[in-house]
Amino acid sequence: MTNHIKKVLTIVGARPQFIKAAPISRALREAGIKEILLHTGQHFDDAMSAQFFRELDIPSPDYHFAIHGLNHGAMTGRMLEAIEEVLLKEKPDLMIVYGDTNSTLAGALAAAKLTVPVAHVEAGLRSFNRSMPEEINRVLVDHLSTLLFCPTQAAIAHLKAENITKAVFHVGDVLMDVSLIAAKRAAKESAILGRLALTPKSYSVCTLHRADNTDDPIQLAELIGWLDAQASQIPMVLPLHPRTKHAIEKHNLKPHNIRMIEPLGYLDMTALLQHAQRLYTDSGGLQKEAYFHRVPCVTLREETEWVETIEAGWNRLWRTDGYKPRHEIDAYGDGEASVKIVQHIQEFLTAR
Repeated sequence: MTNHIKKVLTIVGARPQFIKAAPISRALREAGIKEILLHTGQHFDDAMSAQFFRELDIPSPDYHFAIHGLNHGAMTGRMLEAIEEVLLKEKPDLMIVYGDTNSTLAGALAAAKLTVPVAHVEAGLRSFNRSMPEEINRVLVDHLSTLLFCPTQAAIAHLKAENITKAVFHVGDVLMDVSLIAAKRAAKESAILGRLALTPKSYSVCTLHRADNTDDPIQLAELIGWLDAQASQIPMVLPLHPRTKHAIEKHNLKPHNIRMIEPLGYLDMTALLQHAQRLYTDSGGLQKEAYFHRVPCVTLREETEWVETIEAGWNRLWRTDGYKPRHEIDAYGDGEASVKIVQHIQEFLTAR
C-alpha cells in the first residue's frame, strides 16, 4: 500500500453527467481524494455545458476537449485517443464514468486498455433495445468496470444475469441527491416561471434530443405532430436541444401550439419541471427527476431503462394509453448515494 494522495480521473461530456458528477465531486474533495476532471466536449454550447458547471459548483475541467458533432465511431475514436493521452500523463488510481454516452464508453475503453480500474456510476441499466447506441455503451462499460454502482436492485439483477457479481453495489440514485438540493435552490434563485408568464400546474414541459428520434425524419415528424396535439390541450414549453432545433428546421416542421425556447440551465429547468402538470421527454434522467418532483411523465420512446417508474404509475410510454395504479418508489435510496459511492471508492483505493 502506497502513501501518495489518491487520484481519480472523472470523465464527463453531456448534461446528465455534469449533474451526477456534482455531488460525487464534492464528496471526493471532502474525502481528500484528488479529482482530475476531463470534459470531452460532447455537449458544447454554454447553456448545456459551462452554465451547468457554474450552477452546480463543479470545479472547472482540468482538460476540456471539443469533440462533438461527429458520427458515433469518429466521436468515440477521437475521445479514446484524447483520454488515453491524459491517462498516460496523469496516471490516476481510478477512473469514474457516468451513464451511457460515447464519452462514457471512450473513457472506459481507454482505462481498460491501460489497466486503470473503472468505476461506473449508474451501472446495470438495461432497456434491452440493442438498436440504441446508449444500450451498447451501457453493456460494454459494465463489462469493463471494476466497481459497479447501481441505482436500483433491478440494475443489480441485470448484472447478475450477465454474470457480473463482483464489486457490485446498490447505492441508490445520485440524481436524487442533486434533485433534493436543486429544488431548494431553484425555489430561491430561479425566476423562469415569471419570465415565461407561467403559473404552476398550468403547463407541460417537453424535452426531445435522442438521435433515434431526431435523426429519423419520419419519427421526428410523427412525434412533433403528436406533441403539438397534446399542446393544443395544455400549453407546452420545449427547451430546444441544438440537435432537435437543427432537425426541426431542416425538415421544415412547424408546430402550431408548442412554445419552443432556448436551452435552460439546471436550476431553471428544475423550477420549470417541478411546477409542471406533466413532462414529455426522451431523456432517461428527466424521467426520474419528474418522479422526484411527483410530476407525471410520458416517455417519448418505445421502452425505458427506468421500468420502476412505469410500474409505479408515474410514467408511461407515448404509444401506451393510461398509467398503471400509482404508488411510491423506494428503489432510489435516501439522497446519500454520492457519499456511499465515495466510501466504496475510498475503501478500494486504500486496499490497493
